[in-house]
Amino acid sequence: MHLNGLTAHELHNRLRNKEVSSLEITEAVYKRIDEVEDKVRAFVSLTREKALARAREIDTRIAQGEEIGPLAGIPVVIKDNMCTENILTTCSSKMLHNFVPPYNATVVEKLNEAGAVLIGKANLDEFAMGSSTENSRFFQTHNPWDVERVPGGSSGGSAASVAADETIYSLGSDTGGSIRQPASFYGVVGFKPTYGTVSRYGLIAFASSLDQIGPFAKDVRDCAQIFGVIAGHDVKDSTSAEFDVPDYTRFLTGEVKGLKIGIPREYFVEGTDPEVEGLVRDAIKKFEEMGAVCEETSLPHTQYALPVYYLIAPAEASSNLARYDGVRYGYRDETAEDMVTMFMRTRSEGFGAEVKRRIMLGTYALSSGYYDAYYLKALKVRTLIKQDFDRAFEKFDVILSPTAPTPAFKFGEKADDPMQMYLSDIFTISVNLAGIPGISIPCGHVRGLPVGLQLMGKPFGEGTLFQAAYAFEQNTEHHKVKPNL
Repeated sequence: MHLNGLTAHELHNRLRNKEVSSLEITEAVYKRIDEVEDKVRAFVSLTREKALARAREIDTRIAQGEEIGPLAGIPVVIKDNMCTENILTTCSSKMLHNFVPPYNATVVEKLNEAGAVLIGKANLDEFAMGSSTENSRFFQTHNPWDVERVPGGSSGGSAASVAADETIYSLGSDTGGSIRQPASFYGVVGFKPTYGTVSRYGLIAFASSLDQIGPFAKDVRDCAQIFGVIAGHDVKDSTSAEFDVPDYTRFLTGEVKGLKIGIPREYFVEGTDPEVEGLVRDAIKKFEEMGAVCEETSLPHTQYALPVYYLIAPAEASSNLARYDGVRYGYRDETAEDMVTMFMRTRSEGFGAEVKRRIMLGTYALSSGYYDAYYLKALKVRTLIKQDFDRAFEKFDVILSPTAPTPAFKFGEKADDPMQMYLSDIFTISVNLAGIPGISIPCGHVRGLPVGLQLMGKPFGEGTLFQAAYAFEQNTEHHKVKPNL
């Protein structure tokens, strides 16, 4: 297998044994990008010169006998809504088409300290608002399994770069499923951690109480190692949790005997592709064969998750995106004769249709006379959704469901019907509302397209999630199947 197709832990062993250099790995990744990027279109920008210089630096450190960490010398892609010092950060929006941050996001700093090699910034739905990456202001990213189908969203570029072997791993952000749903569509591992375990400092905000950064990886071991590097308390993020970060790889035992897995009946509903449900049912049987105890449970307020999310998330987006006024940074209409006109034109021209739709929804929900009826009520129901999970986790270690109700759909299939688009995140939204961790792992293929299995865990229960996900992965071959580009 080519170097760009290997996992981070496989490459780490080769680097440590001096069987290969970081420069060779990085050059292999860029060779792959040159070969397939015109079909995939995962990247907003590439940092080739900086990446090659960084790889040479890591090789020098290895040659001098320095002990390297698990991500040193390994190429990574960052979703283009995380600030990178002196590197364009656009959120795939006209509004930030020329924004070059003067600082790094905390996760980028942690990767730098770990010796990672940043090779580029990934395309996304504008300001992370979307489920298909069709809302990017620049271009559509294509699914390597079928270039006529969407990659999922909003982290479509981050997921595509991993699935197409254009990088070894990547970072995305997940507000309502934006890591897990693309991971499902691509047949890769996508992980959304507990809210507060990974710093949001330097992540350009969509919905601050829901946003969380997490990794895309080629297998669960890589995912656990990446999370161990980027997790931890950060004084720059007021919502960052104080906790001890363990070595998550020690949970990768391959054993699940006695593990209690809850199967929520509300996640097996009409509208789910029967073949997708069939694969998830097969996964449940596999867990039982491995010794896990699987029983049906109920999360009764699940039916309210979608309306609750589409009140809370747009309300927070309305507030967060108020800062883009054409005055301080980003796009500015230069033709206006007065301040008010400049402000109106800047926001009208700088934001795309989906972003403006969500700003208007959020502003309405927060407006005088409607705040109590909509936003406040949504917050109360959010608490009920979280309490459903709390009760379920009194009995179960993990909750299992499909990641998405269907495989990847075709471009334009849902673009004219926002509600159908929003429903593609129906199984992932509750995890963000409750603030718990969730992971999507490959569980098979339908009509030649990948399908993801979602595992949900207790707050700060990432270790148990990795344990269950790794055991399933090691007893199946789904994660080894690659798209034919």
